[in-house]
Amino acid sequence: METATSVVETAAGPGLRERKKRRTRDALLRSALELFAVQGYEGTTVDEIADAVDVSQRTFFRYFANKEETVFAVAEMAEEHFVRTLRARPPGEAPLEALRRAALESWDTIGETVGSVVPVDVLMRTCQLIESTPVLFAAHLRRSMELEERVARLIAEREGLDAATDPRPRVAVALFGGVLRATERLWSTGEDLSVAAIRRLTTEHLDAVAPALTGGWREHAR
Repeated sequence: METATSVVETAAGPGLRERKKRRTRDALLRSALELFAVQGYEGTTVDEIADAVDVSQRTFFRYFANKEETVFAVAEMAEEHFVRTLRARPPGEAPLEALRRAALESWDTIGETVGSVVPVDVLMRTCQLIESTPVLFAAHLRRSMELEERVARLIAEREGLDAATDPRPRVAVALFGGVLRATERLWSTGEDLSVAAIRRLTTEHLDAVAPALTGGWREHAR
């Protein structure tokens, strides 16, 4: 017969186990990203990541399918944060304005999203790592296309449109995504890898979209 204590332990057990699993996963993730920043992606092995946390390789593979999954785990958190922020934008905002404001607000609050798992500076170094590592950059482009499709459907939903028949949501999101990718590439080659730096570049590039699309680029002789 179960005692009151055993019932409490049974009820509390899964919660404790889940917290322990979460701590192990987060520790492996931090270990991986910090080692990548120092040794490079290709120069770091799964064994080294596991050893840094004092667990086995088998334990690593309980949480991550491979090294690539650790790289994009925090990036996925940032992407989900952007989608939530976009979904919360006022319905009356024009699509590109909603995208712009959601992007900037996401950078403003990124620490609240990833800070419990990794420091923000580790996220920023990981972003640079992705941009500078061909195999990761290829995966990033594939993931970006998947995210753009998701965002295009969200924009269509906000505007009461059918994304299958109306091209405007995908066109707007493709333009927006292209601007962000250009911003990321420029940012990743600079000396300032802070959130403030990428936010500033993002603002400048997004603010340049409308004039670039509607105006001439040549300076007219006076």
